[in-house]
Amino acid sequence: MSKVARSKAAGMKVAILGAGKMGSILLQAFLRDGLLKPSDTWATAAHPERAALLKDKLRIRAGTNNAEAVRNADVIFLCVKPQVVADVLREIRADIRRDQLLISVAASVPTEMIERGLEKDVPVVRAMPNTPCVLGAGMTGLCKGQFAQKHHLDLATKFFAAVGRTVTVDEKHMDAVTGLSASGPAYIYIILESLAEAGVKVGLPRDVATLLAAQTTMGAARVVIETGDHPALLKDAVTTPAGCTIDGILELEEGKLRVTLIKAVVKAVQRAKELAYS
Repeated sequence: MSKVARSKAAGMKVAILGAGKMGSILLQAFLRDGLLKPSDTWATAAHPERAALLKDKLRIRAGTNNAEAVRNADVIFLCVKPQVVADVLREIRADIRRDQLLISVAASVPTEMIERGLEKDVPVVRAMPNTPCVLGAGMTGLCKGQFAQKHHLDLATKFFAAVGRTVTVDEKHMDAVTGLSASGPAYIYIILESLAEAGVKVGLPRDVATLLAAQTTMGAARVVIETGDHPALLKDAVTTPAGCTIDGILELEEGKLRVTLIKAVVKAVQRAKELAYS
């Protein structure tokens, strides 16, 4: 992020409603990157003990009153669970204004549902980040609601660009983003764990096997991103004729790894479509 963009974001007052797992990740990353100043930041939590902990640790204003947090904010991050979004919207609808921006990271909740719950034409941007945001290596999908303009989407993008990469999609694709990149780290951790276990099986110390698996995964992902080459082409470059890699690939194909991963994403996307209404 440029210094100008960071300065613009840093001058804004921000309220983060629901500083749980993802809310806390974003809150701490924004403060660390200089997008937010503690004095301009307000966070809420469900329990007073959690709010007190945030206040002491991060030197921000924190409490349990969502309406109070919203009143003086320029940007509001809605980071609560999808099942309680409607309740939070009822709490804040009297205090939220049309000149504010609401950025929702509530999984699977459509912008139309949020706009209807606020009962006024508030700009809403929907975001779906993932947990690697904690290290600035996240992936966030973004889309805008009917009252949000390009500059609202640009501002939301500036925030999430501080914690990784971003992509803007039509809202109809947001559940697919959830099933792929938001759930995806869990799939990768299982693959990583399995590769490390394989290393232990063939005699490597566990810490060495885990490092080999993790660095290999990160390196392969980086090659895909930086070259833009199709993964199949990169796979072929590693697979020499009559070499050891092709034997390993044959085992993966026999074990149906490819179709299992595809089915995992499809299943997660199906569940994402249900979350807001369950």
